[in-house]
Amino acid sequence: MPVHLTRDLDNLHRSLMTMCTMVEELIHDSVNMLEVPDQEQARKLAERDREIDEYDVRIEEECLKILALHQPVAIDLRRITTVMKISGELERIADLAVHIAERSCSLGNNPKMQVPKKVQEMAKHAVTMIRESIDAYVNLDTALARKVCREDDIVDDLNRQLIRTLSLQMSKSPELVDPSLHLFSATRHIERVADHATNIAEDVIYLVEGEIVRHRSPLD
Repeated sequence: MPVHLTRDLDNLHRSLMTMCTMVEELIHDSVNMLEVPDQEQARKLAERDREIDEYDVRIEEECLKILALHQPVAIDLRRITTVMKISGELERIADLAVHIAERSCSLGNNPKMQVPKKVQEMAKHAVTMIRESIDAYVNLDTALARKVCREDDIVDDLNRQLIRTLSLQMSKSPELVDPSLHLFSATRHIERVADHATNIAEDVIYLVEGEIVRHRSPLD
């Protein structure tokens, strides 16, 4: 591999790792706000999201520059296209973190309700999936990537359980309808975080094996 291409790919990798760290911290902080709503903290999260947006644009520009200057092929080409896709998934996760923070603030403006423990359990799984999907990318580990894809079913099942819990709560306590709806929206955002982590894992499989596995059952 030419020296200049190696250098540019290394810089691209470092930029993506920085972005990933920022996103992981953002989603973690936003989920914690479900327990302790904080308007000022939500505003700061939105500012951090704008920094992540800038990273996403910067990474895309770096990728396009490498494609134009080096015309890479085979796994180098797949790596660049994969980085662009992962960057986009991370940017969307950051957006979801802001939405979760907004829902938490809405919870604070309504009658106090107990946040089910399964919400934190669901969020923990989703954040773990992000970390594992990036580890799979760093280590080119398709076994770990496939594990992430399977873990999405756990988050989906927790989401279904929470929907049932919140529906029952709304029917029994009409005064909790509004906060329950905000919490329902937050859990939906968490479920989407897990979906984006799964997309990253699928991109890793494409990078390593050159095979597109989107829209397939885990059994396939």
